Formats: sequence, structure tokens, C-alpha cells
Amino acid sequence: MIKVLLATSLIASSFAVLSNPLTVEEQRINKAQTAMPSVLKAFTPEVSSFEQQFKELNNFKSAKILVQSFSFELWENAKQRIVKTNNYDDRELYWARLLSSKVIRTTSPKFAITQAQLNTLLTLLEEGSRGRTDLAFSSGSTKKILLTGFDPFLLDRNINQSNPSGVAALLLDGQVINYNGVSAEINTVMVPVRYEDFDQGIIESLLAPYYALNNVDMIVTVSMGRTEFDLEHFPGKRRSVTAPDNANIVYGGTQTSPVIPKLNGRPLPGNEFVKFSLPVSYMQQAKGPYKVIDNHEVTTLEKTYKAPSYGELKNSIAVNGGGGGYLSNEISYRSIRLRDALNSSIPTGHIHTPRIQQFEPETEAKIVKQMKAMLEQSLVAL
Repeated sequence: MIKVLLATSLIASSFAVLSNPLTVEEQRINKAQTAMPSVLKAFTPEVSSFEQQFKELNNFKSAKILVQSFSFELWENAKQRIVKTNNYDDRELYWARLLSSKVIRTTSPKFAITQAQLNTLLTLLEEGSRGRTDLAFSSGSTKKILLTGFDPFLLDRNINQSNPSGVAALLLDGQVINYNGVSAEINTVMVPVRYEDFDQGIIESLLAPYYALNNVDMIVTVSMGRTEFDLEHFPGKRRSVTAPDNANIVYGGTQTSPVIPKLNGRPLPGNEFVKFSLPVSYMQQAKGPYKVIDNHEVTTLEKTYKAPSYGELKNSIAVNGGGGGYLSNEISYRSIRLRDALNSSIPTGHIHTPRIQQFEPETEAKIVKQMKAMLEQSLVAL
């Protein structure tokens, strides 16, 4: 009888795992291991240890504790590693996260794990390894800045792609910056490049507590963009690109038929355009190899032009905001829309960094250095 029960338990456990095929992102792991083995091996000891511990789990409570602890350590180790190695490489964390989620999906613990429990563990891994459980400001600085970066993206085009915004998030998290006697602590979060996460309200759930309480002094979203730094003055509401996200989903609409994103199953509310509130003139004084552009360019159904004022956009349908029609623009729109809806006074806006080709550590070092200087210059206005 005991043997029968044990066999039944093992079968149920295996079934729960086998019913979870790899995600599109996880399916790229083999290609990535071939293309850049050193990047995929960066966290091999940690992921291997996690896999062995996962196999020995006897109950869901222990599983939650393990994943929470491991995901937090993954984030902390990634930050320490990028500083210690000075390699300006955000890819190691991205692929380590996927190797870890693959472990959760494909490894059977010693208890019959349900689908709901599996989903909970995957969520815990995401939150911890993206810095969402590490958001306490602790330095006692005068000011507080919250900054978001993005994962690498368009990986089917370039599997070894890096993202300067992710590098910035890893390097700047927990740093205290100073300018003219004003100090600020920076806290960062890494955001996935997935439409579904945005539609489920990942940005709103992250930022709502700060806007509701006005308990930080600036919120800056960052992504990779064009040839210079762009401060995106007028983010637009709609998606208008056919580029896929990292799950190879295309929810982007087109330039002639832009679509409104979702928020928890309903159309995202808000005006067609919103206006950012970062201290532009101060940030433009930051020294570095790149221009810092106050970008007013937008595309409506009627035309593409540099909008001189927010009022000019009042009766327009958004096609591209300053940040385009992809998730870079959308994170900016969602953050500012939420700020306005909650009547917050926190300066908010988006920085588009210069783009890189695949992985350019020397260029990314210059980008992060100048972006840090932009944040320092902004302290005067906060």
C-alpha cells in the first residue's frame, strides 16, 4: 500500500512538471550556450546547487523558502559580479534566471506539486531575481530615486544581445550619488520584455505604492533607444510595432492601426499622450560623449512632428510616443499615467540610452557613466 501511494505521488509530481513545456525564452538556452558559453556558465554553481536542493524538497512551504532565498541571492550576486568583474554584462543574470525557471519547470521535487504552486514559485523567482524584493531605501540619503531597466530583447535576431538599461540597473542599485551637497540613494528593478506582463499590470503594481505615498523623489524608466540619449517628452498610449516581445508575441498593432494595451483584462485607461516631468535642463548639463535630447517628436494618425506643447496633442490619436510604439514607450506611458491618476508630484519620465550592437562593454560603460551624471545633475531640481 505504501509503495502504491509513493508511486502515485511520484507520478503526480512528474505529471505536474511534464505538463509545463519550456517557454519561448527558455527554449533559446541551447542556442545561447553554443553562442556564448561563458555567459551561460557564469552562475553554473548557483543554479546547479539550486537544482539539487529543489529535487530534495518535501513540501511547498520549503519550496517557497528555497526559491525566495535563491532568487534574492541571484539578484545580489549578479550585482556584485558585474561590479567585481567590471564586464558591464547584464546577460549573465538574464540567462541564469531562465536556467533557474527551467529547473522549476522540469525538475520533480519529492512532493506532488500542483500547477498553482508551480506558478507561485515561478513568480517568486521572477520577483526576487529582478530586484522587486530588494526595494528598501536604507542609506538615509536626502533623496530617493527609483529606476527601472529592461532585459535584453530581439534575441532571435542577436542571441548575444545586451541592454545598457539592464547594465545600469545592476550597477546603480543601492548606489548613493551626490551633487552640490544633495545625496540620493538609487533603487532599481529589472523589467521583462513581455507584453503579457505589461497587460497584467506589472508596472502599475510596482509603482502604485510610490505614487500613492509620494515616498520617492524621482522615478526614471530606462531602455535602449537610438544614437544619443533621448528624454521622451510625450509618451503615447498605443502600440504600433510588429516587433515581437521576448515570448515571440506580437501585440503591437501597426503604424496605421495602433492598438490600446490592456490592464488586467480591460483597455488601458488614460489620454492618448502624457507628459513627462524629469528636470530636463539639469540633466542636459551632464558631461559625456552623447547629446542629451529633449525629444518632442511624436506620430499621430495625421502626421509625425515635434509637438511644441501638450495641448497640441489633446485631440490626436497616438501612433508613436516619443519612445516609439514598443514597450520602451509603454513603460513610460504607464508610469506617467499612473502618476497623474494618483495625483502624485513625483517627477517621472523615460531615458532612452544610445543603442549598442549586441554586446559592447566599453560603450556601455560610457553610457552608464553619463546616465549617472544625468541623475546627479537632476538632484538640484528635486
